[in-house]
Amino acid sequence: MTYPDVYRAAENRHDQLPTARCGATGLVLPRISLGLWWNFGDDRPLATQREIIRRAFDLGVFHFDLANNYGPPFGSAEKNFGRIFAEDLRPYRDELIISTKAGWDFFAGPHGIGGSAKYLMGSLENSLRSLRLDYVDIFYSHRPDPDTPLEETLRTLDLIVRQGKARYVGISSYSADQTLRAQEITRELGTPLAIHQPSYSMLNRWVEDEPSLLAACAAAGMGTIVFSPLAQGLLTNKYLVDDPASQLTSSRAGSSLTADMLNEHTLTRIRHLDAIAKERGQSLAQLAISWVLRDQGEQTVTSALIGASRTSQLEENLAAASRTDFTDDELDAIEHYAVDSGINLWAEATKSTAGS
Repeated sequence: MTYPDVYRAAENRHDQLPTARCGATGLVLPRISLGLWWNFGDDRPLATQREIIRRAFDLGVFHFDLANNYGPPFGSAEKNFGRIFAEDLRPYRDELIISTKAGWDFFAGPHGIGGSAKYLMGSLENSLRSLRLDYVDIFYSHRPDPDTPLEETLRTLDLIVRQGKARYVGISSYSADQTLRAQEITRELGTPLAIHQPSYSMLNRWVEDEPSLLAACAAAGMGTIVFSPLAQGLLTNKYLVDDPASQLTSSRAGSSLTADMLNEHTLTRIRHLDAIAKERGQSLAQLAISWVLRDQGEQTVTSALIGASRTSQLEENLAAASRTDFTDDELDAIEHYAVDSGINLWAEATKSTAGS
């Protein structure tokens, strides 16, 4: 069954969002990209997903980010996006940047997780079928794998590009040292890494720690696209209520955020950040996105990944792309409350050291 109306993209779509070049490559990304992590599984109406994706593209979002295990259930986000792509977006394929990843658990058995050649190649072939694509624009190693030699993972990424199954390759949640080593290997292979996808927010600032991942990416000529800029939803008005813990069950992050993360110290910081946002004429979510995209010189983030469960939320958050300017006073005020709050749920992945 096809969707009842024919989609025609807005003619001014490429005038809606600022863009940025991705590191030392020719790849250009919108400053805000749409991630399909949680709101595009089989538990959400396909019509709602279609409405969000259409609206995003009309508003200048031409990058859609997926992974093999996005859903729920695993794999459903790719299948749902594949259907919407086939029915709505196929005429615009050359304008689109579509990315996917493999590294976390997906298949059953010993080759259903990690960074082995068998898993990465098999997962990507499965993803291409689900997405109804001949190639993806970016394919990521979703995490470092301590049980697979780093060289094996990176040789596989190189092979994927050479086979035409991806235009660019990247990594996600690798540490600064791992990133520099990975780029050294891929340069020798002839397919340098184009991009890194780490978590980053005002409450999760590990990428700035020494050794700085942002600095490592800049030195390696890689762009950065950050996920969870809203700190799993903490940096929204959802938890600015009398009983914030009561919101966990209905939150998109309900399976990962815990009540102890909503402690009074963190909530106090969030309330102060909300006050700063109001002074700027922004929502707290807009402030959070604008802040990760702020000018940091060579270490400026290329793009921020956002999710959306409805078009109004999408529109609100996309408005942050035009407000990445901050006064020194604003940055100083934010710095006082933008403190790591123990919500880097992917911290253990970056501590892994792949074998050699």
